Amino acid sequence: MPPRAVGCNRLLGSRLRVYSTLVTFTIELEREADGRWLAEVPTLLGVLCYGQDRDEAVAKVQALALRVIAERLEHREAPAEFLNVTFQAA
Repeated sequence: MPPRAVGCNRLLGSRLRVYSTLVTFTIELEREADGRWLAEVPTLLGVLCYGQDRDEAVAKVQALALRVIAERLEHREAPAEFLNVTFQAA
């Protein structure tokens, strides 16, 4: 028998509404002449980071993108929904 959510209606109220949005961001990568990597999320203005290697650049740009999304949610510049965010290297 699968587990049940006990008291969920009591906790969340009888008007339970769940909204979910899937958002996929593309990361563009470029290697500079000096060997550093540049990662950018073009759909989020100003979200670009350098890294000593590809993995570092991707990790930094993902972290920055998530901070930008969080700021937009906090300031009601984005829909207040549950977000499922994924990144895809171009």
